[in-house]
Amino acid sequence: MEKLAEPLLKVYTELENNFPEVVEWRRYLHQHPELSFQETETANFIAEKLRSFGYKQIQTNVGGYGIVAALEGYKPGPTIALRADFDALPITDEKDVSYRSKSPGVMHACGHDGHTAALLGTAKVLLENRESFKGKIVLLFQPAEEAPPGGARAMIEDNALNGVDYVFGAHLDSSVPVGKIALGDGFKMAAVDKFAITVQGKGGHGAAPQETVDPIVIGSDIVSALQKIVSRRVSPLDSAVVTLGVFQSGQAFNVIPDTARLEGTVRTFDADVRQKVKQQIHKIVEGITSGFDATFQIDYLEGYPALYNHPKETELLQKLFAEQFDKANLVPLRTGMGAEDFSYYLQEKPGSFFKVGSRNEDPATHYSHHHPKFDIDERALLLTEKAFTKIIFSILGN
Repeated sequence: MEKLAEPLLKVYTELENNFPEVVEWRRYLHQHPELSFQETETANFIAEKLRSFGYKQIQTNVGGYGIVAALEGYKPGPTIALRADFDALPITDEKDVSYRSKSPGVMHACGHDGHTAALLGTAKVLLENRESFKGKIVLLFQPAEEAPPGGARAMIEDNALNGVDYVFGAHLDSSVPVGKIALGDGFKMAAVDKFAITVQGKGGHGAAPQETVDPIVIGSDIVSALQKIVSRRVSPLDSAVVTLGVFQSGQAFNVIPDTARLEGTVRTFDADVRQKVKQQIHKIVEGITSGFDATFQIDYLEGYPALYNHPKETELLQKLFAEQFDKANLVPLRTGMGAEDFSYYLQEKPGSFFKVGSRNEDPATHYSHHHPKFDIDERALLLTEKAFTKIIFSILGN
């Protein structure tokens, strides 16, 4: 681990001094969560904090409730964007803590409150040290990461990345020990699609099934057949997931209903595999329903693309973080079938998405993301801030 250069040493000292304030912001946000596409008060909180720091270049309502703040260095240079998301989930907070959610049925169960607080803390010290770096910093505070079509694409369409050369993002991770950072290049998170299938049959009495077109039986065949797409239509060398999470039909034990509804998700990395799975779903549903004299409707939403970390920029982060935080504190970023709309930014600009460990020896920090008892070791916020400022001062510093 290298000795800190003077400007970065000053910044890190300021981050450490400001840490209690950042924790306070995170806990306030945790107590006042807002769902995707409804984050009005959260956006106001962020904008007001940025104004209080002294930011002048602030755009609000970018791609919805998004906020973009810009900071110019002491002379021209590259432009780097840093991103934090700030929406919550429709989950009831079950933690017994002072900062438990005050919004019934809504909770920050994925760490977005921490992302936002850490980027606000980063924003504050960067403004106070703008004479130490060149170029430009763009701070992306993004709504609606949790709900496709998401907030990233809308912000991009609203010109949030105009003039940006590189984009970086961080995510807290309860599976990684606090103090460690997970990095890796290539495809790291999957594309996510959502589908809903309505089977229209013909209802009737349960004692006379021959006079009906039973959507429950047809739907059951569809569920079974869809599970064979990955095993028999996708190469073993490729990755794909087809999961059915909803099967709804009927209300009475002795009545065959008219309709059945199935909902599920598709996860893939390769674009061709993604389209192949989509086509196979349509073929299977069409074939089974026609064979039983039923009709169908499919609503298919192509969500976020697969997240691809650019090799050159990821290698740079590996080097920077190894010299700053010690190579022993860097761990491989595991490839998974979860999804992230940060992928849209990486389709537009080179960059990388990394994860910051938020788990300690306390079982309260071991719950998975989206769990009603999810919580973090708040020291992860400080490491996130230090990682962001290391990027800025290494690329844009004197």
